[in-house]
Amino acid sequence: MSPGKRLFAWMYHTFLSDTGRPNPEDAFTREVRAPLLAQARGKVLEIGAGDGGNLSLYPNGVHLTLLDINPYMLRYLRETAEQMGIEGYRLIQARAERLPFSDGAFDTVVSTHVLCSVESQPGALAEIRRVLRPGGRFLFLEHVAAPPATFTYRVQHLINPAWRAVGDGCHLTRNTGDAIRAAGFHEVEIIPLSVEAPAIVSPHILGSAIA
Repeated sequence: MSPGKRLFAWMYHTFLSDTGRPNPEDAFTREVRAPLLAQARGKVLEIGAGDGGNLSLYPNGVHLTLLDINPYMLRYLRETAEQMGIEGYRLIQARAERLPFSDGAFDTVVSTHVLCSVESQPGALAEIRRVLRPGGRFLFLEHVAAPPATFTYRVQHLINPAWRAVGDGCHLTRNTGDAIRAAGFHEVEIIPLSVEAPAIVSPHILGSAIA
């Protein structure tokens, strides 16, 4: 595992995520993330769980499996879970494109700001659909490419190579909504929104898909 993974995990935990504790007064957390994660039910798999920033937003009674490819991030994730007194969760180091679970193992799969950085969106989405039970729900919140021909879109494409280098493979230019629609889910609901953030990451999509 490269030193870059360790550095990214430390920077994310220290400067970007409120050390795994979301601010309930933050409008994005209160109005977007919390209502989305409140829909989680049953056996829940979170892809790219980071340092545990979503943990306090899940409803009571869910059974959490928390997955990340970065082992250094998993250390912070374990610390967050222990500090919050969460019990019965599983931590898994694995790629989204190769999930180590049987078909139909989960009722809910969650992805927040993850599909921007997977190596293969079609591969990751195929795996998410595979591990969901029939009728299971995929909940997602992702930053995406701005509409074509806009100034933000041009800037995203200009700086994307540098952004990927410092952002652990994060892409600014992915049409993630189109990828989700093409992934074979039975029902897909996608809501575009702009969030209070730097313009290059302000375009977002929020939604759910039924396996």
